Amino acid sequence: MVSALAALYRRELALAVRIGGGAGIGILFFLAVVTIVPFAIGPDLNLLARIGPAVLWIGALLATLLGLDRLFQGDREDGTLDLLTMGAAPLELVVLVKALAHWTTTGLPLAIAAPVLGLFLNVPPAGLGATAITLLVGTPALTLIGAIGAALTAGLRRGGLLIPVLVLPLTIPTLIFGVSAAAAAIAEPDPFWPPFFILAALSLFALVVAPFAGAAALRAGEG
Repeated sequence: MVSALAALYRRELALAVRIGGGAGIGILFFLAVVTIVPFAIGPDLNLLARIGPAVLWIGALLATLLGLDRLFQGDREDGTLDLLTMGAAPLELVVLVKALAHWTTTGLPLAIAAPVLGLFLNVPPAGLGATAITLLVGTPALTLIGAIGAALTAGLRRGGLLIPVLVLPLTIPTLIFGVSAAAAAIAEPDPFWPPFFILAALSLFALVVAPFAGAAALRAGEG
């Protein structure tokens, strides 16, 4: 079973790169969001420094949505999902592995690129490191929540249009505590660790709930 899950993980990575859902597209989208904001609000460096972590988090959230519609829909259309359902590995683990592959090609590169892109927003060095750490801890929650939305819409012809509507409201707590923790590193009186620990707890909660919710949604879609 372990070898089958490892093969599925490698397959998902290869497909993400082949169909344009890899790290490059996510970072380019991330870069587009970050570069547009200074033009929109003007050359106020102090304002950019204050809102920089929030802009980076919003960019990461929107970039994470890229490719979620292909997480299960393509497998359902070509029959691969039926084979995975009947395989030896539980469907919950299949959902988890596919979400992990999506995070590897999207969320992880965004967390690595955040300190560099934060320079465009005049974010202080402490804020750059804090934003990268919060993205590293918080983006798994975004991906896992997105996997639930992808599973719910896998059976719909244009389900990709519904994923943001379903996912964005559920990501608000992650966004709030991620931005709060990153901003606290810039505003010294504000504590960094309480919102950071809550952010980590949200990711752990999503890690437990998302595989079961996603598997249940896929089974319901087959009925």
